Amino acid sequence: MLSKHPLHVTRNNGVMKSMHVRLTFPPGPATEPVIYEIVKQFNVVPNIRRASIQEHTGWMVLELAGEQEQLDAAIAYMTGLGVDVSDPDGDVIAG
Repeated sequence: MLSKHPLHVTRNNGVMKSMHVRLTFPPGPATEPVIYEIVKQFNVVPNIRRASIQEHTGWMVLELAGEQEQLDAAIAYMTGLGVDVSDPDGDVIAG
């Protein structure tokens, strides 16, 4: 479960923030263009750090950048689709 506190947040000029999240996809959302939709609908910038997507399920460690409101909305959207959004808990590649 994603806490209400920002995960690994970086402020850039007080407007843009970035956060790392781990997404776990159940059957269904794993075959949908979820990342494309959050870019189009919420104007966030994803950076896929690690991923393993199989035929029907998968996981992804993602860095998301954008305004806090948009980040929150993108996470709510993915959660609403059944994607588990959590802290990557040390599963982030540096850089």
